Amino acid sequence: MSATLTAFFFAFFILLASTVTGAARKPNIVFFFIDDLGWSDLGCYGSKYHLTPNIDSLAGRGMRFTDGYAACPVCSPTRAALMTGKFPARLGITDWIGAGQRRNILSTPPNVAALPQTELTFAEVLGKAGYATAYFGKWHLGAGDGDHPKTQGFDYHRGVNRAGAPGSYHYPFSRKKKPGGKLAASDVPDFTEAPEDSYLTDLLADAAVQFIEKSKDGPFLLFLSHYSVHTPIQARGQDVAQYTDRLKELGLPIDVKLRPEKYGNTRMTQNNPAFAAMVASVDRSVGKVLGKLRELGLEGDTLVVFTSDNGGLSTRPAKRVAPTSCLPLRAGKGWLYEGGVRVPTIVSWPGVTKPGSVSPVPVVTTDFYPTLLAAAGLPLRPAQHLDGVDLTPLLKGGNIGARNLYWHYPHYHGSANRPSASVRKGDYKLVRWYEDGTEELFNLADDLSETRNLADRQKSKRRELSADLDRWLKSVKAKMAVPVAKD
Repeated sequence: MSATLTAFFFAFFILLASTVTGAARKPNIVFFFIDDLGWSDLGCYGSKYHLTPNIDSLAGRGMRFTDGYAACPVCSPTRAALMTGKFPARLGITDWIGAGQRRNILSTPPNVAALPQTELTFAEVLGKAGYATAYFGKWHLGAGDGDHPKTQGFDYHRGVNRAGAPGSYHYPFSRKKKPGGKLAASDVPDFTEAPEDSYLTDLLADAAVQFIEKSKDGPFLLFLSHYSVHTPIQARGQDVAQYTDRLKELGLPIDVKLRPEKYGNTRMTQNNPAFAAMVASVDRSVGKVLGKLRELGLEGDTLVVFTSDNGGLSTRPAKRVAPTSCLPLRAGKGWLYEGGVRVPTIVSWPGVTKPGSVSPVPVVTTDFYPTLLAAAGLPLRPAQHLDGVDLTPLLKGGNIGARNLYWHYPHYHGSANRPSASVRKGDYKLVRWYEDGTEELFNLADDLSETRNLADRQKSKRRELSADLDRWLKSVKAKMAVPVAKD
């Protein structure tokens, strides 16, 4: 064999070996999970007031979903659905954990107090497959001593409190002005040594960056679950000042317009400087994390997901004013109209997702469980993630097939919403109100704002979706609100 031929075969086998090694390599996973971030709160989703250059850039490098959905219009159920791949109604976690039963026209069902330890989370599966796993920020899946990320597959967690929001976003992240003493449920632990001018969203991002540094040899799962942009609406003073000036620069009104929404009022304008500044802090955290991936040469080996646990808080009862607007979507957090469940959803996976691609295919929180397993080269667990679909074919530019999406919220909520359920089938969506059994039907393709109720004009379509919803509620053994017994 000639020297030239020998060199050729040597190079070929080196290339083959590297290809095989690359194919077998598990990608790092970074999951940004934002609290109460609405579909319209980002520049890449149409906001003219909020500046989100880092998130917009992420969308430019990956796939942006126009029809991404949260599994519930409030936090804990969606979080449980994400961890398990099951719809909230199937888990029995249908309201935020800590909410009490309420009696109005209906008596609401009891809620499960914590994510059951018997559920196998995607973090547990990835951890057993060799991933280093870490969780930062809001958990809200149980307040007991054993109800925290370490018991559900995460090696490490930081900044996890026992409530759904921080006492404050400013040091010491408590309603108390000084650290010390017994922690209240809303107090955020682990940052007692932070500088006095520290801001929580920034600290969580810094902690996430430190984890990346330690785990750079990978693979790792980083779950950054920001408390932002949940109330209390608090931001850094310099950021608020920037957005106060921006109102003037853009010629935006400073007054707030409200629109009646059944039992409440919906904010019509995005012009809250403090809220905009909180969105900016989230964007800044995304920039920090992605910047560290680039610095360490990990960007090309990392799957990044960015989404929210429910829609933005745009609707409140009486004369209370919500912090943001979800327009053109109807209503917001707590509601089953699009504003409550349609959320920003971005996936960037170098070599898989086409940069700058946009998908109109409806996807939902439960889909991430099987998708992450598939990305890691692991067998799917259909008996666990019953309500999730592997999105890999879609991320590659293919299809995942048609299916219905369902929501069940048998509770009263502080946004003024009342017990309800919903189903989306193709372009059609049905909303059912449990108090009186009335139903609304919308065609989202030509009525994104859900202003034209077609229930009386398209009765057969209404009956079709109503029957689908009934069958699903029965199949998952959904807990129902029941009429209050009369004395």
